[in-house]
Amino acid sequence: MENSHFFAMLARMKYIDRWGLMNNTKTENISEHSLQTAMFAHLLALIHNKNSEDKINAERAAVLGMYHDATEIITGDMPTPVKYYNPEIISSYKEVERIAGEKLVSMLPAELQDEYGDIILLKNKEDEELYKYVKAADKLSALVKCIEEIRMGNDEFKKAEASTEKALKNMNMPEVDEFLERFLPSFSLTLDEISG
Repeated sequence: MENSHFFAMLARMKYIDRWGLMNNTKTENISEHSLQTAMFAHLLALIHNKNSEDKINAERAAVLGMYHDATEIITGDMPTPVKYYNPEIISSYKEVERIAGEKLVSMLPAELQDEYGDIILLKNKEDEELYKYVKAADKLSALVKCIEEIRMGNDEFKKAEASTEKALKNMNMPEVDEFLERFLPSFSLTLDEISG
């Protein structure tokens, strides 16, 4: 039986810090961010299912969220202003992400590559609908980070907070609106206020 380095490589997610251009009071790595994104994607899908007859797979949304930044183990975390600076950089970075994803998938035993390829390389057309919930969850996680930094007196995150809130509202997703109304305010509270 051949060795597989895939999960040893994934364990390195904890070494890739996010928000590299920002002055952070607490660093956040892609492992922490991916877990939160997965939890939020799961919740958004459940909210959708509660309010719609068109059911989606909440567990699959969570799995897509867990792996949504896995390629950054190889590429590092490219800051958003750089990644989306112009169409050429966007296109080039997508290609770099694809190559990094293929490298990760190649670290798996052959019999598992299709399943993980579907997740990491987003090859499954059925996941396209779910991925909008992952993108929204990713933005919600970023917004939570901004709120946490601002609560610690770090004004550097004020502009990022405003632009992230705007991006979330522009998604026009009732599931996101419900999250913002019901769940987001608690992130501004102290532990004593949360636990009552």
